[in-house]
Amino acid sequence: MPGITREEVAHLARLARLELSGEELDHFATQLDDIIGAVARVSEVADQDVPPTSHPLPLANVMRADEVRPSLTPEQALSGAPAQEQQRFKVPQILGED
Repeated sequence: MPGITREEVAHLARLARLELSGEELDHFATQLDDIIGAVARVSEVADQDVPPTSHPLPLANVMRADEVRPSLTPEQALSGAPAQEQQRFKVPQILGED
């Protein structure tokens, strides 16, 4: 398998709008080639009789079923809030967004 070239890394960097130095292009070419090689080795191990899975162990849903149960009214939930607005907790703005 041919390795990833410096030009291919430069092309990917342009697509991602990244400005990379010549040293970074060489460094990333080596790293990406190692990653591609590792993926190829994993592909060699997987065989036709092994079904694809998302987890090595069987999983079962351990969450309880959703049930409608009595709950607090909005007024009760907000009764201890230091500030509220439109039946919601009002908190200080942190990101400069509305």
